Amino acid sequence: MDRQSVSHNPSRAECIEAIRRILMTEVLEYGRNEHFKNATDFMTYFESLFPASPSLLKQVQRAVREMDMPKDARGYFIINKTREQLRQDEDLSAMLVKTKAFVSPIENAEWLFLKTEPHYRAYLLQLIRESETLKGKYLTILDTSEGILFLTQTKAALADILDRLGGVADDQTA
Repeated sequence: MDRQSVSHNPSRAECIEAIRRILMTEVLEYGRNEHFKNATDFMTYFESLFPASPSLLKQVQRAVREMDMPKDARGYFIINKTREQLRQDEDLSAMLVKTKAFVSPIENAEWLFLKTEPHYRAYLLQLIRESETLKGKYLTILDTSEGILFLTQTKAALADILDRLGGVADDQTA
């Protein structure tokens, strides 16, 4: 910085840019903000470049207020999310907990297609979903334009059960 910029307070835009850099560096270094909860926490940096004054603190406070950053549960600024993103994440987190969700790997899963007539497909899907015999034999089931698509880790067993239940022929073409 030149001599003139050292004697004057930074603009609000300059403060915002510096605060953004400080927080991004913090996140890159620690994985999250571990040091900055309010405007005064940034003053050490600004006072190393500009003379300490009440007007400098006010400028930094205005910059922080303009940035409108959300805070985490511990009260630290979150730089990489908007308030709306944070609200969405909280809603998503609550629903994942409420539904007891977990990631289930499907490396060994295969697709099985059951070609069906469209007329009673919705009812057939309902029966398959409610079937105790088919319970646990597929990961998901999808209604498609030409039939029902299963994602399963027991393709042969599922195909065998479907065949026994309905005399389903493999690769039936009309």
